[in-house]
Amino acid sequence: MDWNSADAATQRSIHRTAAQRPGQARIAQGGVAALTCLLLLFLAPTAAVSKSKLGTSSGLNLAAIDRSIKPGEDFFGYAVGSWYAHAPIPSDRSETGLDVEQSEKVHEEIRSLIAGSGRTARDPDQARITSLYESYMDEKRLETLDDRPMQADLARIAAVPDRSAFAFLLGASHSGFGADAFSLLIQPDAHRPVNALVLGQGWLGLPDRDYYLSPNLAAQRTAYLAYAARLLRMVGFANPDEAAKAAIAFETRLAQASWSQTEQRDVEKTYNPMSVAELHAYAPEFDWDSYLKGAGAPGLPRLVLAEKTAVRDIARIIAETPLDTLKAWETFRTIDHASPYLSRRFVQARFEFRNRDLFGESTMAPRWRLAAAQLDDCLGDAVGREYVAHYFPPASKARVEAMVRELKRAMSARIASARWMTASTRHAALDKLSRMKVFVGYPDKWRSYSGLQIDSTDLYGNVRRSNALDWTYQIAMVGKPVDPKQWGPFWWGIHPQTVDAFNIASENKIIFPAALLQPPQFDPAADPAANYGMIGGIIGHEISHGFDDQGRKFDASGALRDWWSPTDAAHYRAEAEKLARQVDTYETLPGVHLNGHQTLGENIADLAGLLLALDAYHASLHGRPSPVVDGFTGDQRVFLAWAQKWRRKIRDDALRAKAAADQHSPARFRAIGPVRNIDAWYRTFGVKPGARYYLPPHDRARIW
Repeated sequence: MDWNSADAATQRSIHRTAAQRPGQARIAQGGVAALTCLLLLFLAPTAAVSKSKLGTSSGLNLAAIDRSIKPGEDFFGYAVGSWYAHAPIPSDRSETGLDVEQSEKVHEEIRSLIAGSGRTARDPDQARITSLYESYMDEKRLETLDDRPMQADLARIAAVPDRSAFAFLLGASHSGFGADAFSLLIQPDAHRPVNALVLGQGWLGLPDRDYYLSPNLAAQRTAYLAYAARLLRMVGFANPDEAAKAAIAFETRLAQASWSQTEQRDVEKTYNPMSVAELHAYAPEFDWDSYLKGAGAPGLPRLVLAEKTAVRDIARIIAETPLDTLKAWETFRTIDHASPYLSRRFVQARFEFRNRDLFGESTMAPRWRLAAAQLDDCLGDAVGREYVAHYFPPASKARVEAMVRELKRAMSARIASARWMTASTRHAALDKLSRMKVFVGYPDKWRSYSGLQIDSTDLYGNVRRSNALDWTYQIAMVGKPVDPKQWGPFWWGIHPQTVDAFNIASENKIIFPAALLQPPQFDPAADPAANYGMIGGIIGHEISHGFDDQGRKFDASGALRDWWSPTDAAHYRAEAEKLARQVDTYETLPGVHLNGHQTLGENIADLAGLLLALDAYHASLHGRPSPVVDGFTGDQRVFLAWAQKWRRKIRDDALRAKAAADQHSPARFRAIGPVRNIDAWYRTFGVKPGARYYLPPHDRARIW
């Protein structure tokens, strides 16, 4: 998984690396002959077919390389240092780099699709797309309406008479605007092939619990309190300063009760099935019946608790908190949630805190870009069908599917040759790999938006109706068999126009959306080594997530089950611990170290993914020597492409947030961390003892 703004609580059993009607006919074209030709081109590495989109034969960004830096001193600096030294971070961004540029390109392509569709389109979803976009762009109307669209929601909070009604309101927030002190997710049951309702700790208003607890983040807490008071004042809330203090004090208690990022990664500790009656007995201070009724799940016989003690403690904290404080908190969080769909003063207030104070941005993103992002949230698959039809040809799908097969073969060989692995564990691992489902480009089954009313004059209502339809769709799936054709889990919002990749452990499934499979990350015209090092490394990353420190706990069917022999598990943990200790030493800002266990799964997948990419590239040579292209050997191009995948520059505030809240290492260490554990990197670049990132052979993590 590679997506850096995801809350860890939403990553249970899922990893991610980070848009047909007209398309269906196009997708079906190609045939065996075309695929055979493509594979022959793919397997012939002796010369690039043509110049890559970057204008180089290798597909590498040669201008980004800083040859004054020795690879062993700073491989990130060597691979992209010249770019890094001169790249400005746009004022409306907290970071810049390859993934950001690719996401911006996707939004521009979506904007182009909207301009070409028109509201008179015969396809209802095309009409919905255009109407939603127009409602977002109609700033004049939004100024006239100001906060009127939100007033009914705020009145509903103000009218709450008791704690049972407040519990109902929390549950109902999932189908509208507002916040829940808990989280409700619909995802595959870790022990049964059905969808379960998973109850866990809620999403906090700040990026992570550490923001409420760390002495280094006091400035952000002060800004958050001021923001809460500002929003309450803007709607005429009584005694806004005192109400804000009480609301943030309540939320701080929620943070104190919440599990850390590292604790949330433990898939065994976060699987606690129980009946609703047992939930009442475990956390009796909260009205769970009213809560589940508000969420649209009355009479639910069974659910799964994720952060078990946090749920119990949050229930107690709610019971101990005055009702007026609870209502002030819900009012603040509702305004915060709704602000993007209101007048300029609300949009500006939210930007000044969430973008400027937290992440250092000084300019708001263009309105059209925000509108394009909103389309993803409300009409993701409808946009995805259009995106695929225009920007993802069948040839690209065939080529990437061939790469996936190559990377899976490389993983199979690694498992088969692992001397430390006993026969029973090896057999189970190979079975899991062979049954791993792969989606490239787009899902087998598209989401329907039938019945969703989109009005070009009602942005707030459009988003509310979309939230309600989406939640109704999700909650109806509880207890039903998992649909293997869908890009689940439902709440994640994976679409073809998503620049990211995914491994869903509870379904033994990997997903590579079409938007990720674009130049330079995947360039059909580039030399194979660059494609193996960049997109091949990510494909390997996602495959290997099925065998990372948490993914390895799921079997071939996606069930949470211990299929490892004790000796194999002990060996695995020992090698993984080497990697965690390395990452603990990485200082991303002065005094800010990474947490090796918080990021362990992603770091294991990075290391394994790059190993598999290198193996697959070697296999593609079929015994022939690799050519030198643009002055670099084949292995050098694979390693450089991997490092250039992580070409990124980020503001200090955003980097601080990443270190606290993200299960991925920052880009610099995603480039450096894996290579220093790979023997071939030392040979390829002549890295000797004494270099900054040299590791003695016995200290290198050798998981695969």
